[in-house]
This record gives sequence, C-alpha cells and structure tokens, in this order.
Amino acid sequence: MPEQPPLTALNRGLTKFEVQARIDQGLQNDPLPPLTRSVKQIFRDNLMTLFNLINLVLAGLVLMTGSYKNLLFIGVVVVNTGIGIFQEIRSKRQVDKLALLSEGRLAVLRDGQAVSLTQDDLVQDDLIMVGRGDQLPVDGLVRETGGIEVDESQITGESTPIMKRTGDRLISGSVILGGKATVQATTVGEQSFVKQLAHSVKQQHRTASQLLNIINRIIKALTLTLIPLGIILFVASLIKGQSTNRAILGTVAAVGGMIPQGLVLLTSVALAAGAFTLGRHNILVRELPAIEALARADVLCLDKTGTITSGKLKLEQVEGLTSLTKAQLQTLLAQLVAATGDDNETAQAVQAALGTPDLAADEVLPFSSGRKWSGARLPDGQAYVMGAPEFIFDPVDATLQAHIQDLAQQGYRVLVVAQVDQLTTPRPTKPRALGLLLITDELRPHAKATFNFFTTQDVALKVISGDNPVTVASIAQRAEIPGAQQLVDMSQVGATPDYAHLVQTYNVFGRVTPQQKEGLIRAYQQAGHTVAMTGDGVNDLLALRQADCSIAMASGSEATKSLADFVLIHSNFDAMVKVLNEGRRVINNIERVASLFLIKTMYSVVLTLIFIFMTRSYPFEPIQLTPISSLMVGIPTFFLALQPNYARITGRFMKQVMEVAAPAATCVVGYILVIMGLGSQFHLSFATTSTLSVLMTGLVSLNALLLVARPLNRFKVLLVAVMAGLFALIFLFFGGIFSLVNLFNWRLALIYLPLMVSVPPVFYAVQAILGKRILSRIHWR
Repeated sequence: MPEQPPLTALNRGLTKFEVQARIDQGLQNDPLPPLTRSVKQIFRDNLMTLFNLINLVLAGLVLMTGSYKNLLFIGVVVVNTGIGIFQEIRSKRQVDKLALLSEGRLAVLRDGQAVSLTQDDLVQDDLIMVGRGDQLPVDGLVRETGGIEVDESQITGESTPIMKRTGDRLISGSVILGGKATVQATTVGEQSFVKQLAHSVKQQHRTASQLLNIINRIIKALTLTLIPLGIILFVASLIKGQSTNRAILGTVAAVGGMIPQGLVLLTSVALAAGAFTLGRHNILVRELPAIEALARADVLCLDKTGTITSGKLKLEQVEGLTSLTKAQLQTLLAQLVAATGDDNETAQAVQAALGTPDLAADEVLPFSSGRKWSGARLPDGQAYVMGAPEFIFDPVDATLQAHIQDLAQQGYRVLVVAQVDQLTTPRPTKPRALGLLLITDELRPHAKATFNFFTTQDVALKVISGDNPVTVASIAQRAEIPGAQQLVDMSQVGATPDYAHLVQTYNVFGRVTPQQKEGLIRAYQQAGHTVAMTGDGVNDLLALRQADCSIAMASGSEATKSLADFVLIHSNFDAMVKVLNEGRRVINNIERVASLFLIKTMYSVVLTLIFIFMTRSYPFEPIQLTPISSLMVGIPTFFLALQPNYARITGRFMKQVMEVAAPAATCVVGYILVIMGLGSQFHLSFATTSTLSVLMTGLVSLNALLLVARPLNRFKVLLVAVMAGLFALIFLFFGGIFSLVNLFNWRLALIYLPLMVSVPPVFYAVQAILGKRILSRIHWR
C-alpha cells in the first residue's frame, strides 16, 4: 500500500508560506504540454530537411564549376524556407494566445479561501475542489465527497464509471463524470501519471491527414529515386566524354528538377495559415490535420444541449403524480438536488427556480451520463431519485409513458422524480413516481442558418442526445434539421444493438448512453463516412475520441476541451461554417496546385532516364529552370492557394494531379525530344537547344497553369497574363542572366514559332486522351 500523505487541513488548505516552501522544494506541478512547436523547433524542422541537405550538396557541386549564377536556385530555396518559418511562427502565436483563453482553471483552497488556479500553479498537498467535467491534472487522495463517479479509461482502457469515496486515490488524467469532491494533490509534476501520458485522454490514434500522407509517400519515393538517378546520370555523362563542369551542371539541373521544392512548404504553410485565419475568428485549432478532416467530413453528429440549443435550461413546471402538493414536491426536489451536489445544467435550472436548501445526505449517488439519474437518501431516511424515466423504471408505466410522450411532443424535456427503496445501479430498487419536471431549452440564435448551410454543402446532420427522442426530434424540427422525424429511442435497442442498421435508418437518436454514442460514430465510419462530432459535456468524451474530427465549446467541460481538435472560444456553433469553409479552401487549393509542382518532378525523372542513354547533354542548366519554377509554379500557386474554393472535398488528390501533371510532363518530354532531333538535324548548339527546351517547357507549364486556375475570373486571368508576360520579358531582355540565347533570329524562328503555336492543341489533346480517358479510369490511392 502507498504511504499515506500528511493531511492538509480541510477548512484552510495550504498557507502561502507552505505553498512557497513546496515551490522551493520543486514540488510544483508542470504546465500543459504546448499545442505548438517552439520557435527553435520551427527553425530546426524547416531548415534541417533532407531536401535542403540535397540542395546544399548540389550548391557545393555548382561552386566547383565556377558558374556562380547557377546558384540562383539556392536563393529560391532560402526564400521558400523563410516564408514557411514566418507563417508557422505567426500561426503559433495566434494558437498560443487562444490556448491561454481556453485554458481551464481549478478551484483550490488556500488560506481558507477558494482561489482559481491553472494546473501549473498547483503544488503538492493542495486541496482541489473538483466537479463534473473536470479532469484531474495531478495524482490525488479524495479527502471529502458524498460520492463521485470517475472515468479512468486512460489507465484501465475501460470506460465503465468507477465510484470513489472519501479516502480513495485518484490518478491524474481521471475525468469526473458525476458528483463533487475535495481532492488533496499527492503527486505532481514529472512523477504524476498524467505526465507520462502527456495529453492523457488523447491516446487513441486519430485519422492522419490523407493529403500529408500522400505527399509524404511521393517524397519517400523521390528520395529513393533522385540520388541514384543523379549519380548514374553524372557517371554516364563523363563516360560519354562530357566535361566535368557540363556533367555537374546537367546532373544538378536534373536532380534539382526532381525535387518538388514548394509542395511540402505550400501544404504546411496553407494549414498553418488556415489555423491563423480560424484563430482570428476565435477558433482554437489543436491539431492542424483536423482542418483537413473536417473539410472531408460528410457526416456531422450533434449533441443537442449546447450545440443545437444554448444549454440554458429553465424549469417551467413541476407536475405532481401523487397526493403530494406542488409545494411539497418542489421542496423535496430542491432538497434532492442540494443533497446530490450535482452542478449540471438540469440541477442549475432546478436551483435557479427552487433555491438550494442547506442539508446533508447519508447516501448519495451523483448524476452519471451512463446511468442518466441521480439520487440521495435524505435526512427523513427515504431515498429519492431524479432523472430519465426510461432509466429509472423497467418498463415505464404505459399511462405515464403516453403522458410523457405528449409533453415531449410539445417540446418539453421531461424528467421524473421518484421514491425508491435502495439506490442501486444501473436502476434503483422499486421506484414509485412522485412527479414530473418540465424543462425547456432555447435554440441557438443562428442554429437554423448554420444547419441549412451544412445541408446545402452535402454534410448529413445527425442528432445524438441523452434526452427523450421525441423531445430531441421536436427541437431538431424547430432547427429545420432534415430527417428529424426519423427517430429512435436507444434505451429500447437492447444490449447489443445493430448499429449498422440504426445509422442507415435514423437521423435522431435519443436516450443515448456515452458508449452508444461511440458505437454510432464507429458505425458511420465503418459505412465509409468521415465523421465530425460536436459536444460540450463528459457524456460526449467517448464519441469525440472516436470521431475523425471533434469540436468542443469553450463553455463545456475541461475534459472535453482537452480532447477536442477544435475549441470554439465563444461557444458559438455558427463559427463552424468558417471552420468548414477554411478547411475546404485549404485542401481544395492544395489538391489543385500540387499538379504544377509535380509536372517538373515527373518530366525531370523521365528526362534523366532518357539522357542517361543519349549522347547529348541533359537539356537544362540549373539556372534555366528558375523562370519555370518561379513563374509557372511558385508565384502563381501561392496566390491560387488563397482563392475561395468551398466545394466538397472529393478525395481524389492523385487523380486530379495525374490528370494534369502526367499529360503536361508527357508534352514536355515529347517537345524536348523533338528539339534534340532538330538540334542534331540542323547542328544547333547546346545553348540553342537548351533555350528552346526552356521555352517549350514554359509554354506547356503555362497551359497547365491555365487549366489548374479554372474556373477563371478576372484575378486569375490577370495572374496568368502577368506570369506569361514576365516569362516573355526574360527571353526578350534578360536571357543572358539565365543562359538563354537571343531568339531574334529568323532561321531559329522557323523552328520555334511552329512549335509554340502547336502547344495549346497538343497539350489539350494529350490531356483529353491521357488525362481524362486513361488515367481517370485508374483507382488512385
């Protein structure tokens, strides 16, 4: 048995001198792990990458040739990396600021006064007053309680609530599901259990970013490809009698072309910028990939209280069912709520209407989301319970059930107060109904507009609530949620429900236990849906953990907020519109512009393979690729990634990429082979053939850019026109800088003008045949 710690005085707590002494001894708790990387980590992770290392090696090789202008590609790398670092630091500051706003505080007794502290202000032996929804940040000893229910699933793996009494020990990371207690901190900081688990409740593997997974697979394949290909090309060039400098420059151009310089950067920057934008709308993003997960969501599961409704409950009426007078029933109800110590929304509504008498109970069973009732044995020796009729009676009397249904159809949330023999679980012994509580809730101000938006965006709305299904359906109808008439009472589906059938048949689920919420979410996922879940209470924890994307209200429980991917700081559900739109904008735009990055990668790999066996030199020098990389890819993709694009995510990243990139790369390779053939026929110099290769590659890339920019608007047309104009200016006035020959030569014009004119019809023909007819039929993963 662990040694019993010295007990802190329950009426006083620690004094400020005792607190300081413990701080001096290092017995202070640690803060929550940060949500973002440190500035040092951001610099390190953006600078210390494999591609940056390869670029440095390539730069060193170019230095050996003495052709210093070919080092310009390093400047592009530096600028890209700088932009990435700036954007991530900017996003970090926004996220950190919102994290402070949403950080939970705990009531701690010090010097006889209750003070509100953050978890890193706690010291060993502090007395912490916890209640429903709190998550314990330290290991502790229950010093005083009428009974609490605790979720220790992060330790046991089981979500079954555990009853704790005075003298029991609590493990850090435990979530209080019901009741109140005073807990003495026994182990803090590095030694506590929660420290070993970091975010203890967030253990379960979340769905990773599909987009980042695909891009990482591309990068992995390139890493295994470009280094061996580069070495083989260099050796082959030397064997063919090329000078060392020419072999180096050709190899550097080939390997540098294979690297999709800005693709990883654009993805990380876009997600970070998305987090920054959402932060400006008071939405805390805890997981960047969650932006993508929500953007892909096609099912949104809603908890009624706090999401559809404001969560501000009002006790409208107490209706007697026996000879007790209304005044006697109200007095009994007030005493029962005071005795249980519950502080949930229902208890608060009763207290607001009937007051809080001062009394102590001999036996207490606090409210539990799984049990759906609370109870106490009052000083008169009689035991009473209050909660959902279906979970107290088995079965509910037919006459009473019909009356409850009538009230529920009027929009009331109906609870029963009953006298019982024993406070047993899961149902009390021999309950006798004494009266009904009629409670009302109000819709959130912008609920209808928000739900209508999601419906028009092909996101199916499902309501999952612990309340009476008729009441829930009535509120869902008021909120104009489609399919609100398709409801089911989950208390009647048995111990092993057919979740697959339930999710196919119903849209409104009432009397749902936390375990059933989790089962419903899993069933939607097994049916092929991407599921987002909103909630604000401890009864939503299991479902939020199971969902692909979870959203919590800042007004909700601390445990819920610590688990969620998004926290709505102002608890305004209509902010979800901005979250969905921002996610879709980021992902859709990345999917569209990624093909532009991979065009260069694809034709560089193919050309490298071809020119290993050809007698001629690789057709580019490093500096010649800079106009194409910058004007046809880097600059326009930055602007296109910021454009509004709120269409539903299709999940066809590789398909979209290949429909554009493969035809464009095919055209580039074809034109370069034609140019090589013409060069041999007309004895053109390397400088001339490389210039023509840059020209044709740029024009093909320009057509691909025009295709990706669709649907066109004034801004996009202007953007493409400016890029085309700058590309032309380079050939007209700055060709020498980029190792390009002068094109003002009529004999040369006879070669390149027909080629230029042929680009649009050839590109769109290849795209129609290869991209739409062949590649579109392949199932890309």
